[in-house]
Amino acid sequence: MLKLYSGVALRQLAEVERENMFEVYALYNKKHNKIYIGQTANLDQRLELHNKGIFKNSFTGRFDGGWELIYVEPHDARVSALKREKQLKSYRGREFLRKKLLA
Repeated sequence: MLKLYSGVALRQLAEVERENMFEVYALYNKKHNKIYIGQTANLDQRLELHNKGIFKNSFTGRFDGGWELIYVEPHDARVSALKREKQLKSYRGREFLRKKLLA
């Protein structure tokens, strides 16, 4: 059976779908030549928190200077995002990101 949705319902469905999306991301601190890799369901908010220094006792909190987004990869489940985050944190994953920086 075909379901018909109103415009409001479609926007609400899209919002729920976006909430279920996760992104693996990489940040770069040019001042200290550091890369940070993480995953989140809200990339804009997370980037803002990293740059405001909210995570004082974390890796990004130890380095002054701004963090800029250099890589983003969407995932439809947290499990796959965590798996990819782990891959990117490996030697080869960091090598891949460094090549992206130089490109």
